Amino acid sequence: MKKAKKWDAAGYLTTEEDITAYLNAALEDGDTSVMAAALGDIARARGMTQLAKETGVTRDGLYKALSPTGNPSFDTVQKVVKALGFKLAVTAA
Repeated sequence: MKKAKKWDAAGYLTTEEDITAYLNAALEDGDTSVMAAALGDIARARGMTQLAKETGVTRDGLYKALSPTGNPSFDTVQKVVKALGFKLAVTAA
C-alpha cells in the first residue's frame, strides 16, 4: 500500500500574488498559529537560510517558531515579516 505524501504549501507559493493571497487568508483566519504556520510556509518557499541571516534568528529557531505548534514572539514575527518584504498594518474592523 502506498502512503500519501504530506502536502506542503511552500511548494505552491511560486508568485508574489500567491504568497500575498496566502498570507492575507491566514491573517483573516484570526488564529495566530495559522498565521505563524503561513509565515513558515512562505519562509520555506523563499529560503529559510537566507531568512535566518536577515532576521538574526537561527534556522532551527525559525522552523520551531513558525511551525503550526510554534509560538513566536512578536519580535520574531516582526523580523520575519520585514525580511519577507511585508509590513504589518492595523485597520479598523
